[in-house]
Amino acid sequence: MQKRSVYALVTALCLTPLFSSSVSWARPDASVKFATIRAENPKDVKNTLVLPYAFPSDSMGTVFGVGGMAKGYGQDQLLLGATGLVGTDDAYIGFLGMWDLRIFNSERWFFSALGSLGEYPAQRAYVNVARPQGEVYAGSNDSDKDDYYIDSGSDNWFDLKLEYVLPIGNSASTAMQRYNLKDGILQSGASGGDTWNPMAGGVTSIMLKQYNRYQSMDLERPLGKRDYTVHPLKISIYYNNTDFYTNPSSGSSQYLAYTRDFGWMESAVEWDFVEFEYSKYFDFGTNEYTRQQVLAFNFWTGFSPSATVYTDANGDRRVSDAPPFTQGAVLGGLYRMRAFPSYRFNDQAVMYGTAEYRWMPEWNPIGGVSWLKWLKMDWMQFVPFIEVGRVAEDYDLGEMLSDMKVDGGLSLRAMMSGAVIRLDMTYAEEESAAWVMFGHPF
Repeated sequence: MQKRSVYALVTALCLTPLFSSSVSWARPDASVKFATIRAENPKDVKNTLVLPYAFPSDSMGTVFGVGGMAKGYGQDQLLLGATGLVGTDDAYIGFLGMWDLRIFNSERWFFSALGSLGEYPAQRAYVNVARPQGEVYAGSNDSDKDDYYIDSGSDNWFDLKLEYVLPIGNSASTAMQRYNLKDGILQSGASGGDTWNPMAGGVTSIMLKQYNRYQSMDLERPLGKRDYTVHPLKISIYYNNTDFYTNPSSGSSQYLAYTRDFGWMESAVEWDFVEFEYSKYFDFGTNEYTRQQVLAFNFWTGFSPSATVYTDANGDRRVSDAPPFTQGAVLGGLYRMRAFPSYRFNDQAVMYGTAEYRWMPEWNPIGGVSWLKWLKMDWMQFVPFIEVGRVAEDYDLGEMLSDMKVDGGLSLRAMMSGAVIRLDMTYAEEESAAWVMFGHPF
């Protein structure tokens, strides 16, 4: 089994389910603002955790690092996280992030900033270059898994995000949600989960995000030096009607976003991308051996209106005004089609769906071990899942629903210091992979 842990560990040790970065295969980057109050320590909303780690990687050699987080200091919802790692194959990554700082002396405006500097000895590029008409192109649904370029180099990025929580639904009187937990299970303070009605329940927010990614690769001939720098703007609206944002057991969420790169500064191409995501959760109750069991579904789709496919003077297929292979309609990596490498599939349109059965046994192997109390491990989950997805040149529903890629696997998850940690082991006919990350994939 190959371990695809490059971007996973860049941000994993930030210890937050609010993960957001410039990569486009992440969960919605808008979020619910909240604090958790554990019955085990009800007078303190502060959480801290520092963890060393090590893992073998095909692309970075043996990796050693340390990461940590602090939440609830200064402002109950404020989260700070950092990680640093080095690899034996001349790799290094540093990450620093701040989420949900309340600004403007306001109840409803929140600011986040995060970024990473890294040197990678084996970056993969599933680059869609000029190919003769009718020939399968790299990154497409029918492309060969080995049709990529590989190069060492740097990949640096930083994000700036501004969110406003609307004064409706469960946020009518306050933007902050307060979840009261006992052994990691919600006891009171549900922010939704009942009737779908943004005016009566749930949390609705709007977001403006500006993100920047600096990536260059010295590829083989005839491509040569390629620059994949982007500076897009994203605007979105997010409605979350789940009961508990960190670990939902009922309700749903919807996310609609538009991204545009205006070709500013080093950006070489103007492009845009529209996306929609929907998640739904069903609670199947408890029994003698089960603390919680949830059936969870997720659907995501999007396309690039600006992208144009044409034939050049040599009869080759070319694409103009499209997102680079790391942005837009992308499958593979931490969140969608997890058995495949990051950016394995990329094109102009995408459709994806997944189902998970999240089973939480009564058994907690660490909860009663006194010398491990500092981990604050409240529960563990076993999660079988299946995923289907497809990219295509055009958004044709008949084509999008045909010949979809399929993978599945088993995930082991735990709640530590109020954050969900997961290890995904995934399998497909083409590849298999293991990922380490914080937060549910949706």
